[in-house]
Amino acid sequence: MDYLNFSGKTVLVVGGSSGIGNAISHAFLDAGAKVHVWGTRASAADYAGDEGSDLTGLSYDRMDVSDFAAIEAYKPPFDSLDVLVCCQGLVIYNRAEFKTETFRKVVDVNLNSLMACAEKFHDMLAAAKGSVILVSSTAAFHSTRGNPAYNASKTGAMGLTRVLGDAWARDGIRVNGIAPGMVDTKMTKVTTDNPERLAGTLQGIPMRRLGRPEEMGTVALFLASPMASYILGQTIPVDGGGIL
Repeated sequence: MDYLNFSGKTVLVVGGSSGIGNAISHAFLDAGAKVHVWGTRASAADYAGDEGSDLTGLSYDRMDVSDFAAIEAYKPPFDSLDVLVCCQGLVIYNRAEFKTETFRKVVDVNLNSLMACAEKFHDMLAAAKGSVILVSSTAAFHSTRGNPAYNASKTGAMGLTRVLGDAWARDGIRVNGIAPGMVDTKMTKVTTDNPERLAGTLQGIPMRRLGRPEEMGTVALFLASPMASYILGQTIPVDGGGIL
């Protein structure tokens, strides 16, 4: 049996327009799925030429995930959904997250919108006996001194994965998560563009390299596949051993 064949399956990747989300989208696309992605720009064409953004073969819709009313009002262009991947993410540097307004903005995107998206598609996923994958971060396992909102939201995402996994198993929905470590994307440029900071980061990773976005995609395929049929409510760190 080809456990990683997703032909005939429909997948939605929230945050699938770039970075890790885009790599996950293409992993499912390459496995035969019909893949829809949400991003923040007006059209797929607006991502043309951006590093880590390839919308080829993907169906695109714009969505502000911090607008929960817009999520609820969304009319999907698909009648069924087998896999929902929530990979939306926001981090704001220069200690801005210590301000209440900014803290709330980050938490709305990184945590509250996960629940809004999961709730929106619950019935479709239940009908398909589908899978939800929430992408958090290994930041949930340690302090990130300058980013309290990012840390709190990613820690909350892991808790939400456990609770939804427990609560929705009776509906036939498997909920699991991925916690990427330091992955080479535009979101990590603050580290990768600073040689001294990058060297220090690599010293803390036993494999002595950054993760690649496509390595998150293969884990997503596994979690959504029959190979993971008895895995529930778990968040898998994918970090080269960084939190050991």
